[in-house]
Amino acid sequence: MKKYNTAIVGATGLVGGEMLKVLLQRDFPVNNLRLFATSRSAGRKIPVRDKKIVVEDIEKSDFAGVELALFAGGDIASEKYAYKFVEAGAIVVDNSKTFRMDPDVPLVVPEVNPEDIKLHKGIIANPNCSTIQMVVALKPVYDEAGIERVVVATYQAVSGTGKAAVREVNKQTREVLDGKDTNAEVYPHQIGFNLLPHIGSFTENGYSTEELKMVYETRKIMGDDSLRITATTVRVPVLIGHAESVNIETKKKITADRVREILKDAPGVTVCDDPFNNIYPYPAMSAHKDAVYVGRIREDISTDRGIEMFVVSDNLRKGAALNAVQILEEVIRMGII
Repeated sequence: MKKYNTAIVGATGLVGGEMLKVLLQRDFPVNNLRLFATSRSAGRKIPVRDKKIVVEDIEKSDFAGVELALFAGGDIASEKYAYKFVEAGAIVVDNSKTFRMDPDVPLVVPEVNPEDIKLHKGIIANPNCSTIQMVVALKPVYDEAGIERVVVATYQAVSGTGKAAVREVNKQTREVLDGKDTNAEVYPHQIGFNLLPHIGSFTENGYSTEELKMVYETRKIMGDDSLRITATTVRVPVLIGHAESVNIETKKKITADRVREILKDAPGVTVCDDPFNNIYPYPAMSAHKDAVYVGRIREDISTDRGIEMFVVSDNLRKGAALNAVQILEEVIRMGII
């Protein structure tokens, strides 16, 4: 198999580190691997199998020779450097929000819309973590019965914010257990032993930017601008694993048994749905796993064409790193590079 010169931008962050882990675990065909970060992290040596790779300062580097690039450095890095990598000859998969709603940039979840990859002009956008796991669960139902409306409430882990948030929830948890006062720095309020209905910034219509991402990204991925979606996103004191309560109003009647049946055969989905024996998805089961877990599947008693489900996935893995690597795998499989 041909091997490719591959780069990770933002290699020292949580998502960048997970991207490296996924590349290695999936035996991705890497020839020369280059790791980039800002000057603050440049010079660090990251162990990769039997050697250590020095992290390069992205501000001082030449990107010539890079064929495939994974971006996990945030909006500023993507805005400044993504097209520079493209100009140097690379195909970029970007994990920031920078290009997601750009009509010239495909927004891809390989289990849902892999063919959109072929529309790329150098950059392919990786969706928001909470959107990814939801559409993986929605797509089989959409194909079977159509979907008119989705109502989702999320319970999102602090690792989605980054390393500082993980440190903060750990610190506050110890402080609360010790009876001490807490100090909030990453979030506007205490997150330890608490939850905050606040992810992103608030907009004039009262929705947060995270909630609107789920609306607009889902429509773009599913290729259906008529899809009605509303979301409430909540940050919870969990380290890894986003959970979502998803209510679906279908176009035609579908039973809970049929939903279980089609999801059991759906790519990327693991059905965990035997509540009488305490089998259902929860964040701890998803940590460091590839699957999107779906359970609590039942018919909505308030409407004739409603399905309720609970969807859980590792936000760093399928919600970011794994999805990005899967996109690159599709790029290779399709012969695009």
